[in-house]
Amino acid sequence: MQTKNILEILNKLGISRLNAMQEEAYSTIIKHRNTVLLSPTGSGKTLAFLLPLLQTLNPQLVAVQALILVPSRELAIQIEQVVREIGAGFKAHAFYGGRAFSKDKTELKHAPAILIGTPGRIAAHFRRKTFITRHINTLVLDEFDKSLEVGFEEEMKEIIKAAGHLEKRILTSATQNIEIPSFVGITNGIYLDYLKELKTSTLEIRNLDVQPEKKLELLVNLLKVEAKGPGIIFCNYKDSTAEVSDFLNKNKIAPGIFSGGMEQKDRERALIKFRNGTHRLLIATDLAARGIDVPEINFIIHYQLPFQASEFTHRNGRTARMHKEGIAYVFSDRKKLPDFIKTNDYKIKDTIQNPETSIHKATLLISGGRKDKISKGDIAGLFLKQGNLKKEELGLIELKQDCAFVAVPKKKSEELISLLNNSKLKKKKLKITHI
Repeated sequence: MQTKNILEILNKLGISRLNAMQEEAYSTIIKHRNTVLLSPTGSGKTLAFLLPLLQTLNPQLVAVQALILVPSRELAIQIEQVVREIGAGFKAHAFYGGRAFSKDKTELKHAPAILIGTPGRIAAHFRRKTFITRHINTLVLDEFDKSLEVGFEEEMKEIIKAAGHLEKRILTSATQNIEIPSFVGITNGIYLDYLKELKTSTLEIRNLDVQPEKKLELLVNLLKVEAKGPGIIFCNYKDSTAEVSDFLNKNKIAPGIFSGGMEQKDRERALIKFRNGTHRLLIATDLAARGIDVPEINFIIHYQLPFQASEFTHRNGRTARMHKEGIAYVFSDRKKLPDFIKTNDYKIKDTIQNPETSIHKATLLISGGRKDKISKGDIAGLFLKQGNLKKEELGLIELKQDCAFVAVPKKKSEELISLLNNSKLKKKKLKITHI
């Protein structure tokens, strides 16, 4: 890929230049067959492997040529979105569990150049021979250590064995001291370790000693007094996320929830509303510790202590990302913390509870997307002209294949629905509702 093309892609993404890690990753992946990239969450690993990957693709060949395996549905969707935003002329699809298999098969009738998916779903396609695999020459294992952790080892073995014409392997992780299984086939691999070099951000870890029966009250006090702005509250179990959410709602704090027990649609919408500011708080299990696309956040709260050091690291990695500052609050009712948690005791300084800042945004769902030839600019124009919104009032627009989501002022959301529902864009009659 020529420098001019890279600059055009960066311009589309609103990025002025590649960072040092991305530049070295690009040149290394281009030159070598096997690359292992270790770099912190939020450092730009997706773009680091996508740019050189695009060079391996043949635009004349209608077949799957690159396979990207990821540990979660959210990461698959996120990478698919980045490929679409790059607009390099290559088709990409994300396949994962919980999505209709028939939908996968329909999209494979015109095979994408880049196939992204969770190992379980991709292995199922390999077994059923739903697409031709002999043209796959590039394999990316993104956050491969997490895929191994969550039990995808057998599926990954199966896929790598079946993809017998690989010319290039790219592995990424945000974790140190990782062990690469022999079945991955990394020989003479080039290691790029940016975990120490890039992590110049400042994370402050504060331990709050709590009595179990007063844990929820302390959480409310912390959120109303001190922990301002966007943040994630981590729990170990989905039942705990529901309990915490119920208590916060009773205290006029409305969070989003993100856990493995939710339907995929609800998980996606929870992240959308967190990204666009409709919810400033997300209550989550460790599913949200990595592999999801969320904005820079001010703090995270370990409402329940993680079981392992790696979980502690990845939870903390959601804040204080890439030269930023952040706070991790540890709620502990133990005399002795696990060895992997290093922190100082802390007490909330201000005991006067300030009222929770009310939510000023709402998220609207639009029943039209890319397949209807609708762009973000089309949607912005509709809301600014026909909806009479001011430019500064229009929030984040997220465009999907068959729908879109728009953040708008909460006080104007009903009026906007009244004005814009049943209007047309690109000959598509739009249904606009709250989510």
